[in-house]
Parts: sequence; C-alpha cells; structure tokens
Amino acid sequence: MSDTTPSACAEDAVEGFRRRFGAEPDGVWSAPGRVNLIGEHTDYNDGFVLPIAIDQRTWVAVGGRTDRIARVASAAAPGTVEASLDDISPSSVSGWSAYPFGTAWAVAQTAAAGSTSPCGFDAYFSSNVPLGAGLSSSAALECSLAVALSDVWQLDLDGAAALQATHQAENIIVRAPTGILDQSASLFCQEAHALFIDCRSTSMEPIPFDLVGAGLTLLVIDTKVTHSHAGGEYAARRASCEQAASILGVPALRDATTTALAAAREQLGEEMYRRARHIVTENERVQASVELLRSHGPGSIGDLLLASHASMRDDFEISVPELDTAVEAAVGAGALGARMTGGGFGGSAIALVEERLVPEVTEAVTAAFGARGFQAPEIFAVQPSQGARLDERFSAGR
Repeated sequence: MSDTTPSACAEDAVEGFRRRFGAEPDGVWSAPGRVNLIGEHTDYNDGFVLPIAIDQRTWVAVGGRTDRIARVASAAAPGTVEASLDDISPSSVSGWSAYPFGTAWAVAQTAAAGSTSPCGFDAYFSSNVPLGAGLSSSAALECSLAVALSDVWQLDLDGAAALQATHQAENIIVRAPTGILDQSASLFCQEAHALFIDCRSTSMEPIPFDLVGAGLTLLVIDTKVTHSHAGGEYAARRASCEQAASILGVPALRDATTTALAAAREQLGEEMYRRARHIVTENERVQASVELLRSHGPGSIGDLLLASHASMRDDFEISVPELDTAVEAAVGAGALGARMTGGGFGGSAIALVEERLVPEVTEAVTAAFGARGFQAPEIFAVQPSQGARLDERFSAGR
C-alpha cells in the first residue's frame, strides 16, 4: 500500500478484509502507536512514564464468525493465519500473528469470566505505524483488536479490562516482558496531551502538551535499526532491575533512592548499580517533566530529554551509535532536546524542535548518518493524538 494517509489505511483494512475473507466486516477500529516522551524502562519497575499517542495508527476490520476459529491477515504480511480460540497458547503461535491471537486469547479470558463464550472472528490489519521503529506498532495492533472484539463480542470492556487483556497478550502469549506503558498510551491518550502514568497504581493523568500552540514540532528519527522486546537484552535489563530491588530490600526500584543506591554500590556491583541508577533518576526526570509542562509548557523539558538519553546510553546501556548520532546531530542543529525512545537497541530517537528549525535539524541528522556510513534515517513529525476507537460500523455486517 503506497498511500499511508489515515483514510487510505482505513479503507485498505476494509477492502483487504473483503478480498481476503469474501464478506463484509462488522466495522473498522483503530489504535495509535506511541512515543514515550520520557520514562524508559521505568514501567516494569512500578515507576512513572510520560508517553503520547501519535497520529500514526493501526486499523483493523473485523467480522464475527459462528464457529471458534480466528483468522488474521495483514497488509504487511503474506497469507492468512488461522487458529482455534481454544488452542491459543505461548507454544502454539509465532511471528506477527502472536499479537492478535494473544489479544483474542486474553479478551476471551475476560469474556469467559463473565460467562460469555465468544465466537471466532476474521480480522484484516492495515497500519502506518513504522515497524521495528520503537513506536509500539505491536501495542497499536493489540489495542485496535481489543476494542474491536469488545464490540463484536458485545463485552463492553472498560479501560482497565482492555489494558489488562492487551498487557497479558504481550507478556503471556508473545512472551515479551514489557510493562503497561505501550498499551496504556494506545488506549487512553488524548489529543494535545501527554499521559502521566503511575505504573504501580495505574493512575493516569492527561498533561497538556500542545506543540502547535507552542510553535514546536516533535520529530521522530527512525534509525532503521530494528529491535525486538522479546529479545534477550530487554529481559536481561528487567532481571537486573529485579535483582537490584531485592538487594536493596524494596518492592521495586520505584521505591529506591539515590542515597540508598550509593550506600549499596559495592554490594550491587558496578553494572547493577548503574542499571538501578538509571531507573531511580529516570523516575525523577519524569516527575520533573510533568511539573515543567504544567508550569512552563513543552519547550521547557529539553534538558531533561538530554539527561534521559545520557542515562540510557551510559547507565542502562541500551543505545546504539545510530541513536547517539541522531541525538547529537539534532541538538547540534538547534533542537531544544532529544533522546532515544522505546526499549532501546535500535528504533527511534525524538527531537523537540522549533518549527522554523525543522529543515535544518532534518538536514543535519541526515548528513550525520551519511557521514558515518549509516543507512539513511526516516524523519517525520508526530502530533499528540487520540487513543483507541471505533472508526466506522457497518450496519449490514455479516
């Protein structure tokens, strides 16, 4: 699909459904990818995060069936993958279809708890969220399908239940040890706002983030270095954090302080100490960012973005040369701040830029990549956008 505008992607989901399954869908639903402004790897440490939903989304056309079979297909993948709702497990699914099947499994568990036995379904996905860019294309897929199945199966899932289902899909079926950041952003974000999430209590507060009003642009710099949350490095960082919390005698690193870390430095060992220090200081940076956004607006958080990147690069060690180059070149060309975003080991950086400097920053980053022999990045602007929703229901259905 060459046209990636929202209307084209929504229509592609519907037309793809008709071609693939020979029927009309019940409707089309969508959910956004996300950019995390600040707060990386803090979510599974019961900490704080501050994401926005972006205007790149995943659309899914869904139609109910009368049996227990689920069939999924995507504009981004060949063929159709089929599974019985009764047979979905971590060992029975693989590849991209693990995400929709995991979501169906988790939503069905919620339905079963309410004494409802859901039918099977057909689903066709179309998306303009870049894959492997650290913008949570997986959560966009999961959340779009979760709200669709809630409608098709007449479950009326509330936000908490949808969050639990999509998070379980990622953790249990996909077996990616992620926290709730991505799914929360994709479900609950609002236009012109960031979402301040306490990952322990799951309380959420919209924080004004009006880029247009401030004359600012948030650029995403997709390095084209792909990453995967299901990989070993992500799991190793999480295990290190859990071990550090155990040594410190706290439930999670959210409860640790820089003073306690310093006192236990020798016991933790240098690497684990630095891993924990990133989490503790990153939580502080998230809270400081929220206060600045409330009092001084989006242009005030640039230094915190830079400090966050340095911590991820040096203490948590999840950056790569392409991400560091993106940050350095963007700031050198006048960006107010920049940082890598997402789980790390590839993906994207973000740069907060005055609108008038967008061409210069874009040119500087592209030139820096070329000078270092890196693949050319994809650079585009994003706006804080709305979470998961029903886009259109078709009265004929099936």
